[in-house]
Amino acid sequence: MSILFHENTQTFHLTNGQISYLMKVLPDGSLGQLYFGRAIRDRESFDHLLEMHPRPMSACVFEGDKRFSLEHCLQEYPVYGTTDFRRPAVELVQPNGSRIASFVYQSHTVTPGKPGLAGLPATYCEEAGEGETLTVCLRDPLLKVSLLLSYTLFRDLPALARSARLVNEGGQDLHLTTAMSLSLDLPDSGYELIHFSGAWSRERHMKVRRLEQGIQSVESTRGHSSHSHNPFIMLRRPGTGEDSGEVMGFSLLYSGNFLARAEVDPWDTTRVTLGINPFGFDWKLAPGESFQTPEAVVVWSGQGMGDMSRAFHRLYRTRLARGQWRDRPRPILINNWEATYFDFTEDKLVAIARAAREDGVELFVLDDGWFGARCSDSAGLGDWTPNPDRLPGGVTRLAERIEALGMQFGLWFEPEMVNRDSQLFRAHPDWVLQTPGRRASLGRNQLVLDFSRTEVVDNIYEQMSKILSQAKVSYVKWDMNRSMTEVYSAALPPDRQGEVMHRYILGVYDLYDRLTRRFPHILFESCASGGGRFDPGMLYYAPQCWTSDDSDGVERQKIQYGTSFCYPLSSIGAHVSAVPNHQVNRLTPLSTRANVAAFGTFGYELDLNRLTPEERAQVREQIAFMKEYRQVIQFGDFYRLLSPFEGNFTAWMVVSPDRRTALVGWYKVLNEVNGPYRRVRLRGLDPSLRYTVDGGSEHFGDELMEVGLLTTDSAAGERQPDEPPARDFDSHIFVLKA
Repeated sequence: MSILFHENTQTFHLTNGQISYLMKVLPDGSLGQLYFGRAIRDRESFDHLLEMHPRPMSACVFEGDKRFSLEHCLQEYPVYGTTDFRRPAVELVQPNGSRIASFVYQSHTVTPGKPGLAGLPATYCEEAGEGETLTVCLRDPLLKVSLLLSYTLFRDLPALARSARLVNEGGQDLHLTTAMSLSLDLPDSGYELIHFSGAWSRERHMKVRRLEQGIQSVESTRGHSSHSHNPFIMLRRPGTGEDSGEVMGFSLLYSGNFLARAEVDPWDTTRVTLGINPFGFDWKLAPGESFQTPEAVVVWSGQGMGDMSRAFHRLYRTRLARGQWRDRPRPILINNWEATYFDFTEDKLVAIARAAREDGVELFVLDDGWFGARCSDSAGLGDWTPNPDRLPGGVTRLAERIEALGMQFGLWFEPEMVNRDSQLFRAHPDWVLQTPGRRASLGRNQLVLDFSRTEVVDNIYEQMSKILSQAKVSYVKWDMNRSMTEVYSAALPPDRQGEVMHRYILGVYDLYDRLTRRFPHILFESCASGGGRFDPGMLYYAPQCWTSDDSDGVERQKIQYGTSFCYPLSSIGAHVSAVPNHQVNRLTPLSTRANVAAFGTFGYELDLNRLTPEERAQVREQIAFMKEYRQVIQFGDFYRLLSPFEGNFTAWMVVSPDRRTALVGWYKVLNEVNGPYRRVRLRGLDPSLRYTVDGGSEHFGDELMEVGLLTTDSAAGERQPDEPPARDFDSHIFVLKA
């Protein structure tokens, strides 16, 4: 692993044997991009990659030199208006109204390991030898602003982490209206753009489009990363699949408003930018103040999307997630929400827990409705004290009764919200986001607390800490059930109102950080009406996330498949829920619901007392299966085999690190009539090892990968006497052991 600087040619070469990243100081002192891709040999000069030719209608940096225009150079962190007319990575509004800036190279440092980002989530190195960090200092001498660009190259991964920091060293107020985390100029546009979009209950559906001249982007302006779009995109060469071809993944470690954009100019140069959404963003940078952007991670692969995904999985699972739960298999839980909603008593909850414990469940989670005057979703939020009518002994006694059964106890919170019908709102009506003189819109009958204010975060921290200190709580589900409207903070002056949404997210991170430090034994799971804030920023504090409120076994195949392109299975909250399904009213077999949920953290959202004895027996088998294989599922290598976005069948698999155990999930939506023979080519096995399939037939790994695993069922012809009938929503998990 090396971060090299060639003084004579002012060229940086970052390489770890897997990737190379080349930059160069340009003739005007700005920083230019030369190459990003598969590792190449180092040399003193790569100047031949800096192509400059005169073009009509170009503005040129230097008088008399028609060759050098920033419009036609690949740049690292571009500004607008100094001969480049593309969208910039940074924009500063000055007291005289100008938005022009010019950052020139000053110096650089290389340090072992990776420094953290104050107040922000970031990947990390546990040992200095795991990575190196390059910090390049550029400066605008007129504005007296320093720009510090950070690049961390990881030793064992084709990944680069990037961020930027701006420091106002002058004597005048500036307003930062654009500050992207990553900007990457590519020399051509021969890519397909892939993003993951949707809405509540159909999050992260895979969308593919070819890059064309112009701007294509996805974004959030909702105050959170959102169900609508995820802060992750890919650029892949046409023809790239799971196992071959060139692809780049761009991921933002941030939970608020974001922008992911690809701009193709008329000469087919592509500029990718990723960071805080400039829309509505205005950060006052007073003298002596600095601003740190969130971190972005880019992964390059020449071996297809699967290889790229596994790099993200490994990085985010082991060097983004933190704490005691990072490397531990997750407990099998049962959540009472879809079993009871708001209609429960302490005894009713204990009865649900008792049945679950009999079947092997390890953790009982009490969801919404335990606090304040919370009998519906119109009251109680903000008052984090137990409701004595429902829990006469408080959370403490309920937790003790659950633990007496031999289970752990978990609790639901929605700390960022408040109902008007609450003691907190009546005492502090100015603690919500609300524009003076305008109507405050409601979502789920609630308002958003102003987490840009320290006193608000302090109040919620004290309330939550009291509960978590008094009761034996092992798990917290942190929910967030509405987007921001009428965004305005009563605590900030007019010239800082453009900071509210970012300051809000910093407040969320601060509360998470304080709670996870004080209660390191608690497993936190983030949630935002399901997948409304499923992003890497959350994984830094909560190693798993509720993936979607839609728990239907068919819909979840698309949701979990799309999620897997960036996020590890250990982060994917997946449960077995009741039928008819509460989101789509579909009837799917209990086996299929479990076979989909198995490829995640696994749990149940139902009352096991309402199942038949035969179904309870299935549940016990499912739980025993998960306890045996969850280590492989949650920490193995994941491979996508058949896409639910392309047909009637879905298949994926997980392989243990030693490649001696593999689990293959196979799913069918609608049954076939006299269908064809079918087989699925597997991945990730050791070609020389002989594997048993479901304890029966034996096959070498190379056969299973090159010929395939037979998945033909009775829909292919007349059913044999010992063969189960094929039906809609069938599924099977094949167990392979060397």
